[in-house]
Amino acid sequence: MNDQEVYMLVAATSTVLLILLLTVIILFVFFQKRKLKFILEKKEAEKRYMEEIAKSQIEIQEQALQNMSWELHDNIGQLLSVARMHINILGTQLAEENKGKLNDISEIVGKSLQEIRLLSKTMNTEIIQNMGLIKSIEVELERFNKLNFLVATLEVSGEECEIDIKEEIILFRILQEFFSNAIKHSKAKNLAVTLRYEADSLRITAQDDGVGFDEGEIEKGSGLINMKSRAAIINAEFEMKSEKNKGVSLTLSYPYK
Repeated sequence: MNDQEVYMLVAATSTVLLILLLTVIILFVFFQKRKLKFILEKKEAEKRYMEEIAKSQIEIQEQALQNMSWELHDNIGQLLSVARMHINILGTQLAEENKGKLNDISEIVGKSLQEIRLLSKTMNTEIIQNMGLIKSIEVELERFNKLNFLVATLEVSGEECEIDIKEEIILFRILQEFFSNAIKHSKAKNLAVTLRYEADSLRITAQDDGVGFDEGEIEKGSGLINMKSRAAIINAEFEMKSEKNKGVSLTLSYPYK
């Protein structure tokens, strides 16, 4: 075999090896892309699955709240109305010196009836849909102020933008959870809520002046998990900050659709 034949054999062998190498590389890249696509599709499917579960849970919770609202308004509210009516009738039959205490009882029953009606409003999805986000928050804060739980204020700025009704309810439920924590756990005296309608998003802040908590120590309870999962469903940015004895602040940034 002469030199030319050896050279051609080496060249042919090199070409075959190069083709094999390129084929292996192409196949490797192809399968890696397929693998990556499969992983991404799997994650997306898991994300959709978790979102559907979260939506189902929210729907169940909303239905339960609505049922409780009807129960409070239709049954307990009616019972209190009848009780107050009987108290007023009884008052006409008592001597003047005994009417004072009975009037006090009637007033307490009346305030209880008013509180139940306000509470039933903020629990009923249909009423919240009719009132809208701002009015629903006003009703809730008004209830806190009347009961002397704390001093609650609402400030709204910017041009109000129409928001999907279902997503308004989710935003309101997140705030309700924050309000509930402020009243039950924070020992706050003041609660300030701000709604700022910006060009491309609604920015909501809520701040109390309670005892706060250490972010590194607090356990992620169901309330915080619920707030975060609800915010994720509507693609709202969620942030909660706190320090001991410096209150708690919640910030929601909801992008318009």
